[in-house]
Amino acid sequence: MIKNILFGLLATVALFSASAQVHDLSCEHLTNPLGIDAANPRLSWQTSSPQSSWQIIVGTDSVSVAHGQGNAWSSARQTGGQQLAIYSGQSLKPFTKYFWLINSWNTKGQLSKSRVATFETGMMTQSNWKGAWITDTRDIKRKPAAYFRKTFSTGTQINGAQTSGAQTSGTHIRSARAYIAAAGLYELYINGKKVGDHVLDPMYTRFDRRNLYVTYDVTNLINNGPNALGVLLGNGWYNLQSTAVWYFDKAPWRARPSFCMDLRITYDDGHTETISSNEDWKTALSPIVFNSIYTAEHYDARKELPGWNTTNYNDSAWKGVEYTPTPSQNIVAEAMVPIKHEERIPAIAVQKFSDTDYVFDLGRNIAGVSQIQLQGPKGTIVKLKHGERLYANGHVDQSNIDVHYRPTDDTDPFQVDIYTLKGGEPESFMARFGYKGFQYIEVTSSQPIQLDKNSLVGFFMHSDVKPVGTIETSDRVVNKIWWATNNSYLSNLFGYPTDCPQREKNGWTGDAQIAVETGLYNFDAITVYEKWLADLRDEQQPNGVLPSIVPTDGWGYEWGNGPDWTSAIAVIPWQVYLFYGDSKILKDSYENIKRYVDHIHQLYPEGLCSWGLGDWVPVKSKASVELTSTAYYYADVNILAKAAKLFNKQEDYKTYSQLAENIKTAFNKKYLNEGTGIYNTGIQTEQSVPLFWGLAPENLKGKIAAVLAQRVIADGTKLDVGLLGTKAILNALSENGYADLAYKLASSRKLPSWGWWIINGATTLYENWPIDAASDISRNHIMFGEIGAWFYKGLGGIFPDPAAPGFKHIILKPNVVEGLDHFSATHESPYGWIKSAWKREGKKVHFTVTIPPGSTATLEIKLPSQTIKQELSEGTKDFVL
Repeated sequence: MIKNILFGLLATVALFSASAQVHDLSCEHLTNPLGIDAANPRLSWQTSSPQSSWQIIVGTDSVSVAHGQGNAWSSARQTGGQQLAIYSGQSLKPFTKYFWLINSWNTKGQLSKSRVATFETGMMTQSNWKGAWITDTRDIKRKPAAYFRKTFSTGTQINGAQTSGAQTSGTHIRSARAYIAAAGLYELYINGKKVGDHVLDPMYTRFDRRNLYVTYDVTNLINNGPNALGVLLGNGWYNLQSTAVWYFDKAPWRARPSFCMDLRITYDDGHTETISSNEDWKTALSPIVFNSIYTAEHYDARKELPGWNTTNYNDSAWKGVEYTPTPSQNIVAEAMVPIKHEERIPAIAVQKFSDTDYVFDLGRNIAGVSQIQLQGPKGTIVKLKHGERLYANGHVDQSNIDVHYRPTDDTDPFQVDIYTLKGGEPESFMARFGYKGFQYIEVTSSQPIQLDKNSLVGFFMHSDVKPVGTIETSDRVVNKIWWATNNSYLSNLFGYPTDCPQREKNGWTGDAQIAVETGLYNFDAITVYEKWLADLRDEQQPNGVLPSIVPTDGWGYEWGNGPDWTSAIAVIPWQVYLFYGDSKILKDSYENIKRYVDHIHQLYPEGLCSWGLGDWVPVKSKASVELTSTAYYYADVNILAKAAKLFNKQEDYKTYSQLAENIKTAFNKKYLNEGTGIYNTGIQTEQSVPLFWGLAPENLKGKIAAVLAQRVIADGTKLDVGLLGTKAILNALSENGYADLAYKLASSRKLPSWGWWIINGATTLYENWPIDAASDISRNHIMFGEIGAWFYKGLGGIFPDPAAPGFKHIILKPNVVEGLDHFSATHESPYGWIKSAWKREGKKVHFTVTIPPGSTATLEIKLPSQTIKQELSEGTKDFVL
């Protein structure tokens, strides 16, 4: 009877058009990308109704492609609902724009064509670079950032060689592309205008092993006639002049920033010319007198050179450049979303202590920069001190974030921008080559200045990942927890996942693997993870060992790099595969995972691994390090076995499946009391980790989960976990019959809890449960961020199916919990939007489920008297229980 009501009476299917509308075409998971190097790029798309077959057309002529003719690839018509394909046509040529479309047939055989999309190749190989690497000096201690400039006239160079006389005929510009790689950071200018809206390019890598270049379409910036190119270089992590405990000032790659650039211009008659970085460029020092991505930026406006990047500037006083060695022999395209100024945040309040001391409050904690508008006498020195909290007297307190800084003098104060006024007209300053973590900015000046609330704004910066998930509930605090979790995730995404945006900015592997599901449920972050996994592969030693932070100057190979942290090499590729159905990141990392697992097996042949940091920053009870590290070791081996099966590596599949079983046996033999269901001492982390990672015997899961629930209740229905425990505990409860109890922990306002932070003013997640803890007290940390994923899993019940990844098949197990009146989760999968929502209506519950076109789902709802299970196809279903 219930089943009939559930899927009969109120079931409604969303209406779709009769033929499939094809949309959201992407190449390498980017929209119309420029400058890709992939020889066989991945092409993906979505449809508005189920697809039965498909065809891809690729060519260099847009009109021909639109008419179904591709001179690069016209695939055969392929049967199936697949919406991700690998380019398999003719060899792609460098510097070439390709047009492509999808023909998609629905289940009725009706054809829909997508709009024509594009992708454009870049260098493709190292040998295609014409430019040289140039710098201004070899002195790594020189503090001012350098300007570089070159003027040229269009039509006077062909393929890099000067042509004599006036411009040649047919020199109308068809297109222009700038390709620039830098060791350090850069801003590129053409004819006085900044190119693009990216910041902090290129992304941070292990510079002596891999460098990234960026491609820009600059067609509209190039004049027919004289032109000026300008480049401003910043230190970034390449030449860190600040000193902290990780020794980045002693990095093996360290050198003065340099760059290599090709400006490739194509004319209407088909000929090209390339303007390259070489000895013809000139250089001078800029008004950025100091810049550190770790601390701050100092700017002396009196040293400005107006018009330095324009054609009519007199550069006779500038000096010649120096050639410098290529930082690595691996210069590849930055095929990922850039970092941007994503949100402008006005100050909500300002406290004026005097005409020389003001404190601004943004009202929320962010990663980014501040921008100040001010006016004052020439030579006035203004300091902008950024911090997350205030002293009782209202001044900015940095004591929670400067603890690892080791300054050698007082010239580089932590998170303090310094601006020297040129005087006269109103002035504006914003740091270019760094970012900070802050809510408050204290502005002090050497002479009186007048400021008000409108004088300063903040800019929230992060990798430009598209939101793909939403959570909305009847509990205001829960909604804020989700929002704060996303704020911390984004605050720690700068081309690589970090732990905090102020004290460290390090790519801690543990924080990243803990938060990966939170990231993927909420944001389209695949390109960031693919880049960062390449960083991990670059850092891996021949014996398989990985460092605890990536990228690294060498720090972290000796501390904190056990499997509980460095499992990122396996966990992240596996999760990306599950969410996207794209196995490339897993395939690229396969041998690295294997070397990593083999090394641990060599160290711990009996299967129990004691290498690791353990349950970092616990509330009070400290779990066995061997228990948690062995669980992660097991997870890595299990992922490796699954990957071996996926890639048809049968011997590896047998070997690592058996190794996983051996680890599981040894683990349970030592730690599990089968009679009581207690693991080791039975504390929350020790009970939940084996359940979450699949080590608990199937026939004993109920008993083990019951012990966990009893322990949580005995602990006052409060958390007693650290970093590893927070990943496991909510999932272990909700997936084993205790969703109500999990929700009580997730929504608690008591210390320790996420809600405790929120009701005490948090807008991001913290590093420690007590707000007044003596150490580990960053106020913008992602390490306790698993809760952001749990909302989708534990309440919405949205899971990818490993047997049909990318949400081709969806597992739906929503939990209606006490304390909530309504709940809604949505996630945009590769096939479209998934929705799982429920709302209490008296004694009944109204469910709404949406399955995207081309996907199916298994819905399972556990009731007190029975379990409802049903297979669903695409569309929206409403039902009442």
